[in-house]
Amino acid sequence: MKKIIVAIDGYSSCGKSTMAKALAKEVGYAYIDTGAMYRAVALFAKRLGFLTEQKIDEERLKKALTDIEISFRLNKDGVSETFLGEEKVEKMIRNMEMASGASRVSELKFVRQVLVAQQQAMGIEKGIVMDGRDIGTVVFPQAELKIFVTATPEIRAKRRYEELVAKGESVVFEEVLQGTIERDYRDTHRVESPLVQAADALILDNSEMSLAEQQEWLKNRFFEVCNE
Repeated sequence: MKKIIVAIDGYSSCGKSTMAKALAKEVGYAYIDTGAMYRAVALFAKRLGFLTEQKIDEERLKKALTDIEISFRLNKDGVSETFLGEEKVEKMIRNMEMASGASRVSELKFVRQVLVAQQQAMGIEKGIVMDGRDIGTVVFPQAELKIFVTATPEIRAKRRYEELVAKGESVVFEEVLQGTIERDYRDTHRVESPLVQAADALILDNSEMSLAEQQEWLKNRFFEVCNE
């Protein structure tokens, strides 16, 4: 069976990462969470004082990016986790603050150039599942399987709210919904690599689908392409 690149794009809190992780694990592919890479940059920038609620010090961040090293490593359970240098930052980047920060730094051309180059290097030998906002349009326009995932803002906010509550965070649903809407606007209106559906992508609206149904749908599409 031939190796391919699976590019999964779509709106925030659509379950892209969950689907991508499950597929990668089942078929033995590497999983790359590009959203985690932008979150890691946001954490990196915040720690150095380059990212505040008011602004981003673009000049200093651009210089510092030459020293950034983001990688993914499998833990003992076979789950991919994000590392910033030698530090595991998986839990630190999974909150609303870093989600917002990721959306902001992803608007910067130099940040996208650095991370896209790293992402493309990860897929040279194929056999990867990568999810994000511009995988099928910018990172891997030649990907053999492109999926664009969508769902209503209310359903996505509800999923995100429940996820954060389960982690013990104190959040208000209305604020999560507003954050979702604002992030959608930034993602679709930024100058650099805005979120758009690739012309040859398959659309998956999972508003009314269970996780098992989504994963089965994706697996079927994967084997259809691999067996062509």
